[in-house]
This record gives sequence, C-alpha cells and structure tokens, in this order.
Amino acid sequence: METPALQSEQQRPRQTLASNGLVAPVDEIQGSHSPCHRVDGDDSKDGEASGYSIPELPQDIWRHIHSLMPMDEAARAACVSHAFLSFWRCYPKLTLSWQMLCSKAKVGSLRRRINSILRNHTGIGLKILRLNLRDQDSSFPYINSWLQVAVTPGIEELTLELYEKYKFPCSILSIGVRNSLRSLQLDSCVFHPTPELGPLRSLTRLILRSVHITGDELEGFLSNSLALEHLDLYNCKKIIILKVPSVLQQLSYLRVFVCNLRVIENKAPSLSIFTLFGKVSKLSFGEASQTMKILILRHANVVYYARAKLPSIMPNLETLELGSSSEVDTPMLPTKFLNLKHLTIQISGATFSPSYDYFSLASFLDACPSLETWWLDVSQEYMEHESIFTGSSHLRQLPECCHDHLKSVEIIGFSSAKSLVELTCYIVKSTVSLERLTLDTLRGDCRCSGENDSDYCCSISQAFLKEASRGVAAIRKYIEDKVPPTAKLTVLEPCPRCHTSTVD
Repeated sequence: METPALQSEQQRPRQTLASNGLVAPVDEIQGSHSPCHRVDGDDSKDGEASGYSIPELPQDIWRHIHSLMPMDEAARAACVSHAFLSFWRCYPKLTLSWQMLCSKAKVGSLRRRINSILRNHTGIGLKILRLNLRDQDSSFPYINSWLQVAVTPGIEELTLELYEKYKFPCSILSIGVRNSLRSLQLDSCVFHPTPELGPLRSLTRLILRSVHITGDELEGFLSNSLALEHLDLYNCKKIIILKVPSVLQQLSYLRVFVCNLRVIENKAPSLSIFTLFGKVSKLSFGEASQTMKILILRHANVVYYARAKLPSIMPNLETLELGSSSEVDTPMLPTKFLNLKHLTIQISGATFSPSYDYFSLASFLDACPSLETWWLDVSQEYMEHESIFTGSSHLRQLPECCHDHLKSVEIIGFSSAKSLVELTCYIVKSTVSLERLTLDTLRGDCRCSGENDSDYCCSISQAFLKEASRGVAAIRKYIEDKVPPTAKLTVLEPCPRCHTSTVD
C-alpha cells in the first residue's frame, strides 16, 4: 500500500537538469549498478513489479532510509521505484570511479555512467562527492560540467583524484560552497587559488597530493581557511617554502611527505602533531614548540638530530617516531625528554653501516625518564656488524639508571650484532618496571598467520634466515637469564613451517 506522499513522487518529471550539458538518458542509471533494464513505467505501482508491497511510512523516513544505503544499493532501489528515484536526486554521497561503476561490467563507459548518475541527481542534498579519474584517459572535457552539477551549497566533503594537467576551477568554490565545505582533497591537478577566492569558513581538513601549487598560493589559501585543523601535503614539488600563518589558531595536525621543501615556517600556535618525510634546511615551529605532543620524522641521521636538538626545542613531546636508513652514533647528552612516553626508532635498510653502534641508543633510555613503550626496528637484509659469536664476548657496561616507567620493549629484526645484544642487556638490567620484552628475529610483517595452509611467510634470503637463527642463539645465551621473572620474554623465531636453517 502506498502513502499519498509516495504516490505524488511518481508524478514528478523523469528528466531534470536539461541545461547542464549532460546527454545520457535518465534510465541509464541502472546500467552501472543493476541488472534491471528499465525504471518502472508510468502506469505501474511501486513494488508491484517485484511482487511485493512496501510498508506505509512517512516520506521523510523513506528518504532517510535511502540515504543510509550504500551507493550501489541506493541506485538499485532507484531502478525499481519512481519514489526512490526521486530520493536518488538528493542522495547525499556519490563515489564516482572506474572501480565503483565499471569494474564488474564487460563493456562500459565511465563517462556515460557518470553522466547518467549526475543526470538523475539535482546536486541538492549532496554532502560527499568522491570523483576518481586518476587511471583514466585525461581527455575528459566534462569534468567541469560534472562539478557544476554536483558541487552545490551544502556540500561538506569533496575528494577529486584527477590527472596532472587538469586545472581545478576555483569558480566551483562559490560562496555557498565555501560556507559548507569541511574537507577538500585534491590529487594530481593544477590548483591556483587567488586572494579573490574569499574565505572558506567551514574548511577543517585540506589534503593536497601531487598538486601544482606554489608556496605563496598555498599561504594565501591557508590565510582564508581560519577553521583549518588538518593539513596534509604529499609530493607538492612546487612548494619550496611552506609558511603556515598564525591565523590558523585551530590547526593541530600538519603532515609533509616527499616535497621539495627547503624551509618550513610554522606560526600556527596550537600545532600538536607534525610529520615530516624528507629533510629541510630550516625547520621553525614558533609557539607550537611548546604544544607539540606527537612528532614523526624520517630522514638521514634523524636519530642523532632528535637526541641532540629536540629536548630543548620540544620539551613537552609525548610520542616520538624516527626513521632513517643512514645514521651516526647517538650522543650521550645531559638534556632530557621529560614527558616522552612512546618512542619508535626505525634504523633499517638492506645493509646498515657496520660501524653504527646500536649500544649508543641507550642514550634515549637515560634521557626519557617517563618512557613507557619503546619500539625499535633494526631489520636489514645483510647484517655486517660484529657478531657476538665472532668477536669478544665481553659486554660493555654503562652506569645503570633505574628506569621505573618503561613497561614494553619490542625489537624487530633482532640479530647477533654485539652492540645490539649489549643494548638489550642494558635495557633489561636498568628497567625495573619492565613487563614485556619482544625480540623478533625476522621482520614483523613477513610472518604467516599459522591458521591457513595456503598462507605462507614472505620469502627471505638464506643470509637473513641464518642471521635470524644466530639472533635466537644470542638471546638464549646472553639475554634470557637476565630477564626478571616479572617480565614476559617473547622470542619470535623463524617459522618452523616456512623457514629452515642452521647456525654455523
């Protein structure tokens, strides 16, 4: 039985947006989502074609139910019901990509299917638009018309994955759009915002990936985005100097990955999470040096830099993650990270310098009295350090510190390197609060689950496997008996099902 509201929906015209330049017929909406051939005819009643009736509910409830459906299910519903077709015209979330629309079809045109979907959508009520054309032919002359239909006042999230030479039309960001847009992600395009663009009052999240934009253009855009909280830049090579203006009072997250940056100058006072992959000549945080809680850095000699410079620059750090494939010994210094609780250090590569002294990392244990977790990755394909089995078995000592907060230590890629054995023994002897010590002689992500016969550990070289077995022997001989009974020692050995080797 149909409600009057649903009956009235059937009387609406089946073609809308006649002036938007989209030429696909209305009924092609089902071609990209459903095996059905046509939307119900004008003389049929909703539900009768499928031999069932729908409950009598108010129109607003049906609209809400339809908005909660995944996009493909919502489109199928629009194929069999004129009422749901009317709801589709205001469906709030559109994901338009080859994988979503054409991956299961033997023959199909992504352009035609996007045309037909937007032909049946007014743009009104659309909150989220994701358009992915990255892997398609760059000759898409219809993108601007698609955006004109879909990007309307009220939209909150816009994600466009395009191609390198496409120029994003700033005119799309009208006053109404700027007032509602909360998240903007642009991938692989040209973006030249001008001061005349005006303020984006609601924008809290900005992600630019492989976007052609200069540092000055970005600074101007940021100055018009006063509500911004999250800024993510990836491979934006035209930005040489990044200036984050002080007007961004709410900005708490900044991530910069593989850009050509020489200078990062931050004046946003509330920045608390910063990630940098790649080295810059000048790094300035301003007031945020005091508010920084989480810092992630990856570049050569970053461990040395962090120990030598950061305690005085960022005294309130709580989480520090460092990654390097080239490193010099960590210095012993009196400065401390008084508030640091979580430390991650990754100094791994195919072959790490045999001159590097892992024992120097004990400097961090002395410098971090509040440390609770320490995750250390020293995986390398070929271990060329002096082995505890080939040189002197005498272990170096340091004046013991009594660390009473460190609870969990995990070392990935544990080997028989003498300096690494010395570091581990020092941690065990100095940490009275230790609860868990995990020593993984392989790489943490290359193990099988052990639950599926078709699941195997990733392949590793015989040299790596042999050294893993030596690492196990070193643990048994030098470390195991030093672990206090209050701590649980977990030794992850080579997989007995996938790996076999012997120790020389």
